[in-house]
Amino acid sequence: MRTAASVTLLLASLAVAREVPANLKSFYDSHKNGKCANPVSIAYNSGQKNADTHYCKDNGTGAIYLKDTSNGYADVDIDCDGSTTCEGDGSWQGQTAFKDQVSKFSNGAIKDLNTHIHTFVVLGNDNSKEEGDGGKKFDATKDGKIEPLSVVAVVCGDKLVYGVYGDINGGKVTGESSLALAKTCFPNEGLNGNKGHTKHDVLYLAFPGSDAVAKSAKWGAKTAAEFEASLAAIGDKLVKKIGSGTKSRIMRGTL
Repeated sequence: MRTAASVTLLLASLAVAREVPANLKSFYDSHKNGKCANPVSIAYNSGQKNADTHYCKDNGTGAIYLKDTSNGYADVDIDCDGSTTCEGDGSWQGQTAFKDQVSKFSNGAIKDLNTHIHTFVVLGNDNSKEEGDGGKKFDATKDGKIEPLSVVAVVCGDKLVYGVYGDINGGKVTGESSLALAKTCFPNEGLNGNKGHTKHDVLYLAFPGSDAVAKSAKWGAKTAAEFEASLAAIGDKLVKKIGSGTKSRIMRGTL
């Protein structure tokens, strides 16, 4: 017979995923092929080809998303920055871009994001001379009006997963996320700090405005499933702007 504690641990070990609502699925399908109708940045680098990914704007909601310059969306590269690193990572930095806000929102419970627990997305490209070419940058907070630690809807592996806008790329690479988000999306691909998901089939959809900020998230969560679930209340409201309703389901993951 399972104890209450064992049931809690079992539930915490499961990765939560949601079926993609009909209108969000329609958005995904209708924008996937062809070029971005409203690019708001230069073309950056997916990591597989040079200059193949724009930041694109949806005029109806003001949401920003990554779009391949031909067909598809973005891939998933692994960002191991923050309070811990991950296997295979050779470029770890000990903090994320919004470390101070994380500490503030968590009332000091944690000092920074943890790539193994917090499902976060990297948006924006500083394009510094050291990490990029020193050319035009894209600031998601200014150019896209996306506030730090806002909830981001991610369509990946035929499911909907929620993350937060948690870091900025110093160079020109796009499509980075935490290991927690990547594994929630693709639990059977053996992803690590040196191995990402290479297909350009992942939609990262970030919404503008203060109502998207995940101030009440479980920043001190012990598992990725617990943290991701704490974003659902805000995420569902945001997704309803382009789709209606979400049907939750529990799917086993590896986190």
